[in-house]
Amino acid sequence: MRIALLGLGEAGSEIARDLVAAGADVRGYDPAVPHVHGVAARADEADAVRDAELVLSANSSHDALPALEHARPGLRPGTLWADLNTASPGTKAALVAATDVPVVDVALMAPVPGKGLRTPMLVSGDGAARYAEALGALGASVTVQPGPAGAAISRKLLRSVFYKGLAAAVVEALAGAEAAGCADWLAGDIAAELAGFDAATLDRLVDGTHRHARRRADEMAAAAEQLRELGVEPRTATAAHDLLAALRDGGPR
Repeated sequence: MRIALLGLGEAGSEIARDLVAAGADVRGYDPAVPHVHGVAARADEADAVRDAELVLSANSSHDALPALEHARPGLRPGTLWADLNTASPGTKAALVAATDVPVVDVALMAPVPGKGLRTPMLVSGDGAARYAEALGALGASVTVQPGPAGAAISRKLLRSVFYKGLAAAVVEALAGAEAAGCADWLAGDIAAELAGFDAATLDRLVDGTHRHARRRADEMAAAAEQLRELGVEPRTATAAHDLLAALRDGGPR
């Protein structure tokens, strides 16, 4: 299969090498990465896609549309355009509107380094089934999410609100604990709490946040004040306070 890969950074290069190892005929373009072993270097995006059956755009969210615009002169009818960028559902929809070729929204559901082509992929949009069949035959793990382009990335980004928000809260809390001299204690406490999470815990978190918004807003105001006293900027603590205050006051979340 002839595959063009636009973007040969950390993620793109690993996927490209795995595709080559699986027997795909891969050509690629990245102005910052002149060569990846086994990948035929092309002069630009349009040159990279001119003889491809499948295009994998693995740039960045702000490059998703420019990559398509630059490649458009070389795109042939029927070529499958797969966008692997963590762009918003609106951007994925804009890709569909910007071209006549089928667009597949690919959400990479785990970090690519170390997994490469075997990174779990959730895909949606026109051509999603075709993409799953083609990449699955090369060893990829692909799940089709019914719906238009944007449906797959929407699920990933909603999950990211939790995962990345949790990570940010942990980093901020541990920075405060380090300044307060109790980082080891807090790290152990966080680990124990996370180890006990289940569906019932989630229900208690959601219910308690709504029912006790007033008291918890006051608590987070005090937590943010303490972090400032310790020399730590309370970004996530302030965000938590603001959400709780909105619930307390009956305003929008």
